[in-house]
Amino acid sequence: MPVLHSNCNVYLYVMKMQELLQNLKITDLNAIQKTVIDKAQSGSDVVVLAPTGSGKTLSFLLPVFSKLDPNKKGVQCLILVPSRELALQIEQVFKQMATGFKVSCCYGGHAVKVERNNLVEPPAVLIGTPGRIAFHLRAQNFDESTIEMLVLDEFDKALEFGFTDDMSAIISKLFSIKQRILTSATAMEDIPAFTGLKAYEEVNFLQHEKVLPNIKLKKIPTTAEDKLDTLFRLICKIGNRSMLIFCNHRETVDRISDLLIDKDLVHDIFHGGMEQEERERALLKFRNGSVQILITTDLAARGLDIPEVEFIIHYQLPYTKDAFLHRNGRTARMNAEGTVYLIFAEEEKFPYLDQEVEVEELKSTYPIPKDSIWQTIYLSAGKKDKINKVDIVGFLIKTGGLTKDDLGLIEVKDQAAYIAIKRNLSQQVLKKLNNQKIKNKKVKIEIAM
Repeated sequence: MPVLHSNCNVYLYVMKMQELLQNLKITDLNAIQKTVIDKAQSGSDVVVLAPTGSGKTLSFLLPVFSKLDPNKKGVQCLILVPSRELALQIEQVFKQMATGFKVSCCYGGHAVKVERNNLVEPPAVLIGTPGRIAFHLRAQNFDESTIEMLVLDEFDKALEFGFTDDMSAIISKLFSIKQRILTSATAMEDIPAFTGLKAYEEVNFLQHEKVLPNIKLKKIPTTAEDKLDTLFRLICKIGNRSMLIFCNHRETVDRISDLLIDKDLVHDIFHGGMEQEERERALLKFRNGSVQILITTDLAARGLDIPEVEFIIHYQLPYTKDAFLHRNGRTARMNAEGTVYLIFAEEEKFPYLDQEVEVEELKSTYPIPKDSIWQTIYLSAGKKDKINKVDIVGFLIKTGGLTKDDLGLIEVKDQAAYIAIKRNLSQQVLKKLNNQKIKNKKVKIEIAM
C-alpha cells in the first residue's frame, strides 16, 4: 500500500487504510486504484482514463482521504460531477469508508436551504454538480480559499452536459489548489486550459485487458412490428434476475413501461424527464432488489450506484460505440460476468458492431416472472430527525414484529428512510406501524411508489 501522507506515522497510516478497506468490504485494491494512488503520492496532478465500472471512485477518494487534515477547518476537497446520482454515489462510498471527516452533497433538485445549513459547519469534502456549486459560491455559502484538492470526476460527461462555463467559473476562484485529479471514461485530445492541469501524470486503462469486462453478447433478430413482443418474451426468459433495458428516447421508455403495466410486471423507469425524487426512488428500489427491471435512457449508463446488474438489454442500440460500451459497463463489474442482449429489427444497421454476435433463439411463450421477494416501504423520518439504521431496525423488530431475515437494504435520507422488507409481510407491517412513534416521533409508513 503506497504511503501518501508524508507527515504521518507510516504504521498508523497503513493500519487506517486497511480499516477503510474493511469498512468497504474489500480485501485489496485493483490495478487502477493502486496505480492512481502511486501517481498521486508525489502530489502531482493526475488524469485517470478508465472505463465505467473500473473502480475510479475509490481511486481518487483514497488519495483525497490521505491529504485531509483533521486540524483544519473548512472545505479541503471539492469534487465536481456531472450528475446528481453520481454525487450521491460518491458521498455514499465516502461515508462507508468511515473516515471521521464530514462530507456533504450539493445538486440541483435538492433543497437549497438544507444545503446552506450543511455548509454552516463546512464539510472537509464537498461534492456537487457544477451549477449548484457555482450557485453556492456566488451566494458565498462557503469559503473556497481553504480548498487544496480538486477532483473533476467524469469530466468528459460534464463537458457533454454543457457544464463548461460553470466549471470554468468555479475553478477560476480556487487559488489554493495544490493537487488536481481528473477522471474520464473516454480519451480527450486536449484538456481545456480552465482546468489548470499542465504537467500531469496520466493513468490510462481504457485498453487495458485486466479491466475489460467479461461480457457475453447475444443478438435477437426481430421485426419493427414485433419488437415489443420480442422484448417481453426475452424478459420472461431471463426471469427473476436484475436487468437494465436501454432505450434512446424517453417516449420509448414510457411505451415499454405501459406494456409491463398491462402484463402486471413490477418494474421502474429512469430518465431525465422525471422529477429528481422519482429518479432517486427508482434507483433505490432497483438497488435493494424490490424492483428487478429498470427501463432507462443513457442517463443510467454511467456514474450510478446500481451494482450487480446481471443483464443488459439494448431495446434500441445507441448511435455511437462509446455509448454502447458505457451501457455495457453496467454489467460484469469488478470481475463478475454479464450478458448483453441486442434486439435488432431487420432494417437496423450499426457499423460499430465489428464482431459476429451469437444469435439467441426465443420460444413463443415463457412463464411471466414472479415479483421480487422484497418490497420497499417509506418511513417519514430521516437523518434530520436523528434517526439512523439501528433505530429503524429496532423499530421494525420490536414494534413491527419482524426478524432480521425479513429486512433487506435500508437507506436513510435527510427527511425519510426506505426499507426493503419481505413482500409477503408488507401489508401487516403497515397496519402495525403506521402512526407509531420512533424516538418519540410519530411516523407515517407506506409502500414506496
